[in-house]
Amino acid sequence: MKHLRILCLTAALIALAACQPQSKSPAGTAGESSSASPAVAAVDGAPIGRDLYEFYIKGVTGKTSSELSPQQRDQVLDNLIRAQLIAGEAIKEGLNKQTDTAQLLKMERLNVLEQALSQKYLAGKQPTDAELKAEYDAEVAKMPTEEYHARHILVATQPFAQKIIDRLKKGEKFEDLAKVESMDSSKTNGGDLGWFSLDHMVKPFADAVSSLKDGQYTTEPVQTQYGWHVIQLLGTRPVSPPAFDQVKQRLVQVVQAKKFREYTDGLLKQAQVTTFLDANTDTEGAGKSGAPAPAAAPTPAPAAGSAPSGSGG
Repeated sequence: MKHLRILCLTAALIALAACQPQSKSPAGTAGESSSASPAVAAVDGAPIGRDLYEFYIKGVTGKTSSELSPQQRDQVLDNLIRAQLIAGEAIKEGLNKQTDTAQLLKMERLNVLEQALSQKYLAGKQPTDAELKAEYDAEVAKMPTEEYHARHILVATQPFAQKIIDRLKKGEKFEDLAKVESMDSSKTNGGDLGWFSLDHMVKPFADAVSSLKDGQYTTEPVQTQYGWHVIQLLGTRPVSPPAFDQVKQRLVQVVQAKKFREYTDGLLKQAQVTTFLDANTDTEGAGKSGAPAPAAAPTPAPAAGSAPSGSGG
């Protein structure tokens, strides 16, 4: 995990460095820092400032350079030198001007600035327990109250699915037919999909499951985008939402995201926005005032259990 953080931060440094205006030195774009920051190294004359060095250490380790061993400091400096050298070489070869790379650098810049503004705006706006409890109650109200345990046999055509049903009526075992005839990976378990809530399944499958009683199977094939199913309900059980304390930290993130969304909605109302894209035709045309109608911010409910796998949903 530690190595992953180092790689991610180094990649970000390379990307952000390439966003800077190019200097006389090809590598100069990779490590420019304020003149007040003394250099800890230089690559082809372009300095790597102490401020960047300390920022990198804090991002990777959460510490300052004084808390690291000499070997760790050498490793950090080597990482930064390599990052600056790589960025400089990429710029020298014109890679920062390639379409995909240029757009990726623009997006990286937008993401960094968005994060910075979000942190500044949300500073001192820690959600209250009342706000968290209200969010919890709203999410719990949207959660399913029941889980289903089912198995299925997935085949390619309706006539074949009907033949499976006919064989079940003659007494053949569901799990045996699933192991031999089903196209789904669940065939190795006799078609067993485990426990799931209906919102994790495609609608035709979910509707069929909810219409069955324990032990019953569908007497007509059920079609989804995956093919034709024969489904048997094995049981149901009530599902309880996770405890408030269990998801409290996640609720903090959700509430803060909503607060920042409301803030940016206000910025959008004050801005002079002209849209040229016709979303219906995906073509540019005459501009019109105003941004597109914003989609609702996603706020997924706290997970009460794992989603089933397989072609059923």
